[in-house]
Amino acid sequence: MIPPISAIGALPVPQVAAPAAATAAPGVDFGGLVSNSLQQLQDLQSTSDNLAVKAATGDLTDIHDYMIASNEASVATSLTVAVRNKAVDAFNEIMRMQM
Repeated sequence: MIPPISAIGALPVPQVAAPAAATAAPGVDFGGLVSNSLQQLQDLQSTSDNLAVKAATGDLTDIHDYMIASNEASVATSLTVAVRNKAVDAFNEIMRMQM
């Protein structure tokens, strides 16, 4: 038989901290985050391009390095385009609102 809850007593409720992503770091602005993200995308594209040139000239010993860099750049570009499209959609929706 299971004892009633009153006989067991109340269990302490653990304190849960807010996730790190939910709290804004002091001094970090949205424009800076966007700029850093675009710079990282540019770096991925440059790395992929450099490895493609090395693969074409025969200087690249491990072709899988190029394939990984190319796929990372492709996924990052797709993500950036999707975020941009959502931002434009949100902006257009805000502009359609009546005041």
